[in-house]
Amino acid sequence: MTTLAVGTDKGGWLLRGNGSGDWEVEGPFFPGWKVTAFGRTAEGTYLAGTASGWFGPAVHRSADLANWEQVVAGPAFGDSGPTLEQIWTFANSPDGRRVFCGVAEAGLFTSDDDGVSWQPVAGFNAHPTRDQWGPGAGGMCAHRVLTAGDRVWVAASAIGVFRSDDGGATFVPRNHGIALVMPPEDLEGEPEVGYCVHGLAADPADPDTLWRQDHSGVYRSRDAGDSWQRIENGLPASFGFPMVRDDASGALFTMPLEADENRIPVDGRFAAWRSTDGGDSWHLSGSGWPEGPSYASVLRGAMVADGHGGVYLGTTGGELWATTDSGETWRALPGRYPRVAALAAW
Repeated sequence: MTTLAVGTDKGGWLLRGNGSGDWEVEGPFFPGWKVTAFGRTAEGTYLAGTASGWFGPAVHRSADLANWEQVVAGPAFGDSGPTLEQIWTFANSPDGRRVFCGVAEAGLFTSDDDGVSWQPVAGFNAHPTRDQWGPGAGGMCAHRVLTAGDRVWVAASAIGVFRSDDGGATFVPRNHGIALVMPPEDLEGEPEVGYCVHGLAADPADPDTLWRQDHSGVYRSRDAGDSWQRIENGLPASFGFPMVRDDASGALFTMPLEADENRIPVDGRFAAWRSTDGGDSWHLSGSGWPEGPSYASVLRGAMVADGHGGVYLGTTGGELWATTDSGETWRALPGRYPRVAALAAW
């Protein structure tokens, strides 16, 4: 059975799949709240990030996805820090002992007690380049964390990718080869930060290999992020937000949009694009997509793979789509929801 957690601008839902193509819908939970992130700790505890214009952001814990308790000692910058605006992502360390949480305004926090309490990561939050950081259209957010051994990668918009080789004690920007969206007129050399990374994925069998959907294009790194090269062969456009890898097949998925100025599917053709050769080439992913024009887009946190050939995406129009055969065939899932911000699959 697959459980798909759906976070939207007005609450969360669960879809339960029985493996034969039928899905049951449960919810909403956190009705009226924006649900922005999901995670699951090594102990099996579920985590959810919420946001409210009145109460602010919060982290919640659950043992069963039915009963939730808000964390009291949640991520917080303190009185002298920036305002914490939103919970963006959760990620586990390889040994399962630590949970990372990325937030806006561009911060990183960790928990060593199964999400009960959270501590700031000074090596990232007080990085020497921080006075050069700036927001993208979606804010200044640390929206993706990857881990492998002692390495930690953080993707932050509109700042770039950072890597730690010591478990998160120190971080170094890793953006060589990425094109700046709007380079300053007096630019000399290559800046360390100022890159609007949208999505980041890695090969768990070879963590030196990373893929990146950036504001300025689609890239791959073979050296853990030290350098990046464009990989856009076959894509109808280079702009988009998610970058997801299906570990069962090794396929990559992204959702091309026409351009920064017009964030809709190219020619109204709503579909994911897939690479089965590590990013060397891209093709339309399978069949089952809408036949007529469809102009919804997919946000950076609204596409996820379950590691068993299932890939799921949610749209700004509230639709859910899924493949269970690594992108060969796609189908719409039941329900129409508010704008989908975050997905998780277990």
